[in-house]
Amino acid sequence: MDGITFGRTSLLCTLLLWAFQACSGAVTVKTASKVEVLKEESAKLPCTYTVVPPISNTVVEWFIEEQGTRKRVAFSRGGERKSDTDTHLAGRVTIEEDFTLTISAVQPSDELIFYCQVTAGPGGVGEAATTLNVFFAPEKPVLTKPSTQAISVGQTSSSEIGTCEAMNGHPQPRIIWFKDDQPLPEIKDRSEKTHMVPSVVKEASGLETAKNTLYMQPSRADKDSVFYCVVEFSLPGGEIKQKKSNTITINLNYPSEKATFSLLNTDPVKEGDTVNMKCETDGNPQPEFDFTKDTNEISGQGGLLVLKSVKRTDTAVYMCTATDFDNLDADLSGSIALTVNYIDPVNVTPTQPQVIMLGDKVEWQCKTKASAAHTVQWKKGSEVLSQDGMLSIQDVSYDKAGEYMCVGAVPSVPGLTAQTSVNLTVKGSPMIETPAIGTVDKEGDMVVLMCTAWGYPAPQFTWKPSGKESVSVEGNKVVSSVTLEATAEIIKDGVTCEVSNEHGTSSTILLVSLKRAIDNSADRVLLSGNPVLKSADKQQGGSSGVVIAVVVCVLLLLLLVALIYFLNKKSKLPCSKKDKKEVASGEVNNDIVVEMKTDKANEEAGLLKRPSTQQ
Repeated sequence: MDGITFGRTSLLCTLLLWAFQACSGAVTVKTASKVEVLKEESAKLPCTYTVVPPISNTVVEWFIEEQGTRKRVAFSRGGERKSDTDTHLAGRVTIEEDFTLTISAVQPSDELIFYCQVTAGPGGVGEAATTLNVFFAPEKPVLTKPSTQAISVGQTSSSEIGTCEAMNGHPQPRIIWFKDDQPLPEIKDRSEKTHMVPSVVKEASGLETAKNTLYMQPSRADKDSVFYCVVEFSLPGGEIKQKKSNTITINLNYPSEKATFSLLNTDPVKEGDTVNMKCETDGNPQPEFDFTKDTNEISGQGGLLVLKSVKRTDTAVYMCTATDFDNLDADLSGSIALTVNYIDPVNVTPTQPQVIMLGDKVEWQCKTKASAAHTVQWKKGSEVLSQDGMLSIQDVSYDKAGEYMCVGAVPSVPGLTAQTSVNLTVKGSPMIETPAIGTVDKEGDMVVLMCTAWGYPAPQFTWKPSGKESVSVEGNKVVSSVTLEATAEIIKDGVTCEVSNEHGTSSTILLVSLKRAIDNSADRVLLSGNPVLKSADKQQGGSSGVVIAVVVCVLLLLLLVALIYFLNKKSKLPCSKKDKKEVASGEVNNDIVVEMKTDKANEEAGLLKRPSTQQ
């Protein structure tokens, strides 16, 4: 058979085979076009098919394609389902009863095209492909500054601002730069003043680490600019998310154009204060500073001038001067006119302590000088006695003795004050304060009596009768306390307190009385002024009966009066005319008087008195 005949025969056989297959049946396979899943999760790749005409002995196989070669990963044949062991998916793939391919613990390396192939014998072969997409969110981006020195304004080449790194993401994340919350255009052309240099590193895990370095030629306006970066990444379902980095600022050098010299003290300066003055320019770094006081050089530290414990002689004009060699034409100076407020010590006339006789007069004059309007006050304790520097006390009494303070102050300068004190002593014969009455429960108890006296020199105390005595001083007063037994004589006559000094003597009697305790054991009812005592039982058990009896008696008395009046009106009483005459002639009998008083215990002390013989 020649070649032409053989070729024609082969073509005829092929056409006959195709016609046979077309007539005998067809296989249709369907899969999802893509499946999206997060790293470490499980992916399910469905596969369905139809065979015309239907047959039962079909074979379903799943394949992957690596480097142009197909490798089977699992198959189902005659009810038997198995996974192949010669791929990187071994141990992580299973084929389900419905021919779905399940991949557990998905990794970025699993992001491949998967083929579901169905062989139906005479029905032929069919397949469909699905793409597996794997996602993993990168870590928060980290922004770092270069280790080089500060960037100078005016350089002709771009300087590195910072590098943003977002680690371990998939698919490859995108890095966006922001300056003062505004996104910068993504420029990769290195000839531009502002541009970015991106790079990607594929990790052993199959994830990607993205880096992006920003370069700029910053201007003076960028000295306070804030930079940060954002990593943008994808998640299943088309979701786009972002993570923001930390922020950085530029260490930017730029020349000074003006200087400021300021006083840091917020309150007016006064003697003894520490004064802080600061000199600075609007350039970076700060230049060297020179300080002068009224044209005389003084030393400072950097841009700070500190004056400790200033005096009034520190009042002057202070000047700061800076020299910036990057801008020698600029006037970098400033001045402060410092005023140190003061107040002189307070002078009092007379200066020595004053000793005045009781009833005499005393006067003081207080003066001072200050750098501003000031006040002078006389005070005793917290009480203000004078506002004009003069203090005059007429008819001095003992309570005027003590310490007096003259206080000078400058109201416009908080805390600027001066003060001095003088002492007044009032001498004279002793003067006793009104004593309190001592009380005891019963005769024979111990009683404490106090006698308080004014006087100078300090008075001496004599007690009659005497007891255990103690003396204390309370301000300008002397207090003597005596403890003794409350005898019948003391309860009757009291105790005499006698005080004396070189100017005279004074005395008083301190009474001692028995406490009148509430005694619920007896009732006292006064009838015509005569006391009647009842027992406690009768009082407690019959007090309500007494009240009822009194009320009944009053009602009966009223009824009796009403009856007499009624009969008298009717002229039925034989003595009515006689009574009228007696009334007319003024011969009414008033010999009988009944006085009734309450027997309540809380009124006993005021209304019921014991007979003197019982005391």
